[in-house]
Amino acid sequence: MVSALCFTVSGCVDAVRYSPDEIKGFPAAIQENIKRGEIAPGMTQQQLRYSWGSPSEINVLKPSEDGKYREEWIYTKMGILKTQLIFVDGKLMHIISNEPGVIKK
Repeated sequence: MVSALCFTVSGCVDAVRYSPDEIKGFPAAIQENIKRGEIAPGMTQQQLRYSWGSPSEINVLKPSEDGKYREEWIYTKMGILKTQLIFVDGKLMHIISNEPGVIKK
């Protein structure tokens, strides 16, 4: 099911940002996502950086109602396409995008 929930933003992946040793401890599905430049809910911030690189912008959000730390990462493409990723306690939970082909979760 995880592979069905992968998302790609073409053009965000410029070059490999990891070595095989850096990702070898991750589950096989996460390693494949990183190699393909894809993301999936539940990925950590480190895993996402390996896959997509650094975001254009990072914002610390108000904690959730149950006190969990929240952070928003924004990736932009061509100045008009934007993908917002919301992390809760360091794990990707929400994907908001106006880019065609990026499924919102």
